[in-house]
Amino acid sequence: MNAAAHAGARFPSALIDRIRLADGREVVVRPVLAIDAEAEQAFVRGLSLESRRKRFHLPIRELSPALLRQLTDVDHVGHVAIVAEALASDDAPTIVADARYVNENGETHFAIAVADAWQGIGLGRALMQRLLRYAARHGIARMVADVITDNTAMTRLAASFGGRLSMSPHGAGLTRAHLELAGG
Repeated sequence: MNAAAHAGARFPSALIDRIRLADGREVVVRPVLAIDAEAEQAFVRGLSLESRRKRFHLPIRELSPALLRQLTDVDHVGHVAIVAEALASDDAPTIVADARYVNENGETHFAIAVADAWQGIGLGRALMQRLLRYAARHGIARMVADVITDNTAMTRLAASFGGRLSMSPHGAGLTRAHLELAGG
């Protein structure tokens, strides 16, 4: 990230929260920091091959150094990213989910990944709610995501927030989810 981006960046403290999930587990939600690179890489490595394919559209094993930097050294303005950390009394916090939006080429793209053992208990929904609310407060009117067509959890999640689904301009096998944000 360049100095000009740092100068205009403000730490999004409004995104810090503690959430109790449907199964009783708790997570702390907070903005991603550059020092999270090792934890982010561990999170991605810990995802199943299928979860990595659905998030990155490729069956990657880990993030390249460039992509890792891109995902953790964010400006919190055009690229807003949050993680959910599991609270364990005996271990250091562990990233169990990641959600973000990025403004690029006149569009705002969003993405979410949730660790396999944490799926189906409302964590993705909770992160999406926070991300959409934050985006709307910061002038984002619409967001899009290109989703692998068989990623029914993500298409259902987008639809539950009023998302409209269409063919992606990026080829067969992808569905584009369009979300209109209230107040954006």
